[in-house]
Amino acid sequence: MAKTVPLPESTPPRLLRSEEELASMPVSERIRYRLVCADKRFHANDNIADFVREGELPELKKEVQAKLEELLRALVIDTESDHNTQETAKRVAKMYIDEVFRGRFHPMPSVTEFPNAERLNELMIVGPITVRSACSHHLCPIFGKVWIGLLPNEHSNLIGLSKYARITDWIMSRPQIQEEAVTMLANELQERVRPDGLAIVMEADHFCMHWRGVKDTDSAMVNSVMRGAFLKDPNLRREFLSLLPRKQD
Repeated sequence: MAKTVPLPESTPPRLLRSEEELASMPVSERIRYRLVCADKRFHANDNIADFVREGELPELKKEVQAKLEELLRALVIDTESDHNTQETAKRVAKMYIDEVFRGRFHPMPSVTEFPNAERLNELMIVGPITVRSACSHHLCPIFGKVWIGLLPNEHSNLIGLSKYARITDWIMSRPQIQEEAVTMLANELQERVRPDGLAIVMEADHFCMHWRGVKDTDSAMVNSVMRGAFLKDPNLRREFLSLLPRKQD
């Protein structure tokens, strides 16, 4: 009877790497390695700024640029003789890292919080705040408006009016779906302001519908998040919603 020879066990991938090994890896792989080691999620709408070391964003832009040059070649675009696309990969890489997906790679802007010295407890509405985001399914633009309603209490923190716009822009500047974006914004504001009630309404045009697919240019999406007093008190919710201007036909 033939003797069975056991197969050699495969060597598991080594997770821990030296700084020299990390330095030889592409910067995207170094960042991914840190995220995996920390057991941190890195979905399209996650901020990963804590895992990007100083000086790595310019390196990441160059890596993304190289990948975009490959994409343009795969699309059979002659970027060498076509003067309109010779710098396209560089421009798009910069746009992704520093602008439209900035909320992934850059930390949240500084926000100064103040105590509610006057014990304000009346409805406050901020908006409309202009929103620019991108659909994570097709990376097509999302343009819209956000309204934020707050019912503070004596223990709430107050932040400057412009900070609502800065926080909104930071959350929205990443690929995502609108439903999750509004929830993420609500979580951030709830943690910082700690109001009795928080309400957010977002109305946006999605170019994944306008530009491609059904090509319906009239459709928009409206969704909301209601928390605390806005969820429990229909009169407060009605007052907030009645004060929001709607898109005109």
